[in-house]
Amino acid sequence: MSDDNNQDINARHSEKMAKKKAAREKILATKTIEKGLIMVHTGKGKGKSTAAMGLAIRAIGNGMKVGIVQFVKGVWATGERDVLDKFPDLVTIKAMGEGFTWETQDRARDVAAAQQGWKMAQDMINDESYKMVILDELNIVLRYDYLPIAEVIETLQAKPADLHVVVTGRNAKDELIDIADLVTEMTMIKHPFRSGVKAQVGIEY
Repeated sequence: MSDDNNQDINARHSEKMAKKKAAREKILATKTIEKGLIMVHTGKGKGKSTAAMGLAIRAIGNGMKVGIVQFVKGVWATGERDVLDKFPDLVTIKAMGEGFTWETQDRARDVAAAQQGWKMAQDMINDESYKMVILDELNIVLRYDYLPIAEVIETLQAKPADLHVVVTGRNAKDELIDIADLVTEMTMIKHPFRSGVKAQVGIEY
Protein backbone atom coordinates (compact mmCIF):
# COMPACT_ATOMS: atom_id res chain seq x y z
CA MET A 1 0.00 0.00 0.00
CA SER A 2 1.38 3.41 -0.98
CA ASP A 3 2.09 6.23 1.47
CA ASP A 4 -0.65 8.30 -0.20
CA ASN A 5 -3.20 5.55 0.42
CA ASN A 6 -2.09 5.22 4.04
CA GLN A 7 -2.38 8.96 4.56
CA ASP A 8 -5.87 8.94 3.03
CA ILE A 9 -6.98 6.03 5.26
CA ASN A 10 -5.51 7.70 8.34
CA ALA A 11 -7.19 11.01 7.53
CA ARG A 12 -10.59 9.35 7.09
CA HIS A 13 -10.08 7.43 10.33
CA SER A 14 -9.20 10.62 12.23
CA GLU A 15 -12.27 12.38 10.84
CA LYS A 16 -14.50 9.43 11.77
CA MET A 17 -13.11 9.24 15.33
CA ALA A 18 -13.47 13.01 15.77
CA LYS A 19 -17.16 12.74 14.89
CA LYS A 20 -17.61 9.83 17.30
CA LYS A 21 -15.86 11.76 20.06
CA ALA A 22 -18.10 14.80 19.52
CA ALA A 23 -21.22 12.63 19.56
CA ARG A 24 -20.05 10.86 22.70
CA GLU A 25 -19.32 14.11 24.50
CA LYS A 26 -22.75 15.42 23.54
CA ILE A 27 -24.38 12.33 25.10
CA LEU A 28 -22.24 12.51 28.24
CA ALA A 29 -23.21 16.15 28.76
CA THR A 30 -26.83 15.04 29.28
CA LYS A 31 -25.91 12.54 32.04
CA THR A 32 -26.08 14.66 35.18
CA ILE A 33 -27.78 12.42 37.77
CA GLU A 34 -25.65 11.08 40.62
CA LYS A 35 -27.25 8.40 42.81
CA GLY A 36 -26.77 5.10 44.55
CA LEU A 37 -27.66 2.24 42.24
CA ILE A 38 -29.52 -1.02 42.71
CA MET A 39 -27.61 -3.59 40.65
CA VAL A 40 -28.63 -7.17 39.92
CA HIS A 41 -26.29 -9.89 38.66
CA THR A 42 -28.33 -12.89 37.56
CA GLY A 43 -28.42 -15.66 34.96
CA LYS A 44 -27.05 -19.21 34.65
CA GLY A 45 -23.53 -18.17 33.71
CA LYS A 46 -20.52 -17.97 36.02
CA GLY A 47 -19.35 -14.61 37.32
CA LYS A 48 -22.22 -13.07 39.28
CA SER A 49 -20.56 -13.07 42.69
CA THR A 50 -17.13 -12.58 41.13
CA ALA A 51 -18.30 -9.36 39.48
CA ALA A 52 -19.80 -8.18 42.77
CA MET A 53 -16.49 -8.78 44.57
CA GLY A 54 -14.77 -6.81 41.84
CA LEU A 55 -17.08 -3.89 42.62
CA ALA A 56 -16.21 -4.28 46.30
CA ILE A 57 -12.50 -4.00 45.51
CA ARG A 58 -13.13 -0.96 43.31
CA ALA A 59 -15.13 0.69 46.09
CA ILE A 60 -12.41 -0.02 48.66
CA GLY A 61 -9.88 1.53 46.32
CA ASN A 62 -11.97 4.69 46.43
CA GLY A 63 -12.11 4.68 50.23
CA MET A 64 -15.75 3.56 50.35
CA LYS A 65 -17.04 1.33 53.16
CA VAL A 66 -18.55 -1.94 51.92
CA GLY A 67 -20.87 -4.41 53.62
CA ILE A 68 -21.21 -7.96 52.31
CA VAL A 69 -23.82 -10.51 53.37
CA GLN A 70 -23.38 -14.00 51.94
CA PHE A 71 -26.71 -15.76 52.11
CA VAL A 72 -25.65 -19.18 50.79
CA LYS A 73 -21.88 -19.59 50.49
CA GLY A 74 -21.18 -19.13 54.16
CA VAL A 75 -19.48 -22.49 54.63
CA TRP A 76 -16.89 -21.85 51.92
CA ALA A 77 -13.39 -20.52 52.60
CA THR A 78 -12.78 -18.21 49.64
CA GLY A 79 -9.80 -16.27 48.35
CA GLU A 80 -11.77 -13.04 48.05
CA ARG A 81 -12.76 -13.19 51.71
CA ASP A 82 -9.12 -13.58 52.73
CA VAL A 83 -8.24 -10.49 50.69
CA LEU A 84 -11.15 -8.37 51.88
CA ASP A 85 -10.48 -9.32 55.51
CA LYS A 86 -7.26 -7.32 55.19
CA PHE A 87 -9.36 -4.13 55.10
CA PRO A 88 -11.35 -4.36 58.36
CA ASP A 89 -11.97 -0.60 58.49
CA LEU A 90 -13.59 -0.61 55.04
CA VAL A 91 -15.20 -4.05 54.72
CA THR A 92 -17.66 -6.02 56.84
CA ILE A 93 -18.36 -9.59 55.68
CA LYS A 94 -21.11 -11.65 57.23
CA ALA A 95 -21.42 -15.26 56.10
CA MET A 96 -24.97 -16.07 57.15
CA GLY A 97 -25.71 -19.10 54.99
CA GLU A 98 -25.15 -22.72 55.94
CA GLY A 99 -24.46 -23.95 52.44
CA PHE A 100 -26.67 -24.82 49.52
CA THR A 101 -30.19 -25.96 50.31
CA TRP A 102 -29.48 -29.50 49.16
CA GLU A 103 -26.67 -29.69 51.72
CA THR A 104 -28.69 -28.69 54.77
CA GLN A 105 -31.86 -30.53 53.66
CA ASP A 106 -33.63 -28.61 56.38
CA ARG A 107 -35.96 -25.84 55.20
CA ALA A 108 -36.51 -24.47 58.70
CA ARG A 109 -32.78 -23.98 59.17
CA ASP A 110 -32.45 -22.39 55.75
CA VAL A 111 -35.30 -19.96 56.48
CA ALA A 112 -33.80 -19.05 59.87
CA ALA A 113 -30.39 -18.42 58.29
CA ALA A 114 -31.99 -16.32 55.56
CA GLN A 115 -33.88 -14.23 58.09
CA GLN A 116 -30.74 -13.71 60.16
CA GLY A 117 -28.85 -12.65 57.05
CA TRP A 118 -31.62 -10.28 56.00
CA LYS A 119 -31.60 -8.61 59.41
CA MET A 120 -27.87 -8.03 59.04
CA ALA A 121 -28.43 -6.70 55.50
CA GLN A 122 -31.08 -4.28 56.74
CA ASP A 123 -28.74 -3.00 59.43
CA MET A 124 -26.05 -2.35 56.82
CA ILE A 125 -28.47 -0.67 54.42
CA ASN A 126 -29.70 1.65 57.15
CA ASP A 127 -26.17 2.46 58.36
CA GLU A 128 -25.13 5.53 56.38
CA SER A 129 -21.43 4.78 56.86
CA TYR A 130 -21.76 2.07 54.20
CA LYS A 131 -21.54 3.22 50.59
CA MET A 132 -22.02 -0.22 49.04
CA VAL A 133 -23.87 -3.30 50.29
CA ILE A 134 -23.53 -6.62 48.46
CA LEU A 135 -26.26 -9.20 49.03
CA ASP A 136 -24.58 -12.30 47.64
CA GLU A 137 -26.97 -15.05 46.51
CA LEU A 138 -30.02 -13.18 47.84
CA ASN A 139 -31.79 -14.23 44.63
CA ILE A 140 -31.51 -17.88 45.68
CA VAL A 141 -33.14 -17.09 49.01
CA LEU A 142 -35.94 -15.19 47.26
CA ARG A 143 -36.42 -17.96 44.72
CA TYR A 144 -37.26 -20.42 47.51
CA ASP A 145 -39.48 -17.85 49.26
CA TYR A 146 -37.34 -17.88 52.41
CA LEU A 147 -37.92 -14.10 52.64
CA PRO A 148 -40.96 -12.04 51.60
CA ILE A 149 -40.11 -10.33 48.32
CA ALA A 150 -42.36 -7.37 49.18
CA GLU A 151 -40.32 -6.60 52.29
CA VAL A 152 -37.05 -6.81 50.36
CA ILE A 153 -38.36 -4.47 47.64
CA GLU A 154 -39.64 -1.99 50.22
CA THR A 155 -36.28 -1.93 52.00
CA LEU A 156 -34.30 -1.46 48.80
CA GLN A 157 -36.56 1.34 47.60
CA ALA A 158 -36.13 3.14 50.94
CA LYS A 159 -32.32 2.83 51.00
CA PRO A 160 -30.14 5.93 51.45
CA ALA A 161 -29.95 7.89 48.21
CA ASP A 162 -26.18 7.49 47.80
CA LEU A 163 -25.97 3.78 48.71
CA HIS A 164 -25.13 1.22 46.03
CA VAL A 165 -26.73 -2.21 46.53
CA VAL A 166 -25.64 -5.28 44.56
CA VAL A 167 -27.80 -8.42 44.50
CA THR A 168 -26.47 -11.66 43.01
CA GLY A 169 -27.85 -15.09 42.20
CA ARG A 170 -29.79 -16.95 39.54
CA ASN A 171 -33.46 -16.44 38.80
CA ALA A 172 -33.87 -12.84 39.93
CA LYS A 173 -37.49 -12.06 40.73
CA ASP A 174 -39.35 -9.79 38.30
CA GLU A 175 -40.15 -7.40 41.14
CA LEU A 176 -36.44 -6.93 41.81
CA ILE A 177 -35.59 -6.47 38.14
CA ASP A 178 -38.32 -3.83 37.88
CA ILE A 179 -36.79 -1.58 40.56
CA ALA A 180 -33.15 -2.15 39.63
CA ASP A 181 -31.06 0.50 37.87
CA LEU A 182 -28.70 -2.05 36.34
CA VAL A 183 -29.42 -5.69 35.53
CA THR A 184 -26.80 -7.99 34.03
CA GLU A 185 -27.65 -11.53 32.96
CA MET A 186 -24.68 -13.88 32.82
CA THR A 187 -25.23 -16.36 29.99
CA MET A 188 -23.49 -19.73 30.10
CA ILE A 189 -22.06 -20.86 26.79
CA LYS A 190 -19.52 -23.36 28.13
CA HIS A 191 -18.57 -24.44 31.64
CA PRO A 192 -15.73 -26.81 32.60
CA PHE A 193 -17.90 -28.52 35.24
CA ARG A 194 -19.83 -30.17 32.40
CA SER A 195 -16.58 -31.72 31.21
CA GLY A 196 -15.78 -33.22 34.60
CA VAL A 197 -13.59 -30.38 35.89
CA LYS A 198 -14.05 -29.73 39.61
CA ALA A 199 -14.14 -26.29 41.25
CA GLN A 200 -10.72 -24.66 40.95
CA VAL A 201 -8.81 -22.67 43.55
CA GLY A 202 -8.61 -19.04 42.42
CA ILE A 203 -11.49 -19.50 39.98
CA GLU A 204 -14.51 -20.68 41.97
CA TYR A 205 -13.21 -19.88 45.46
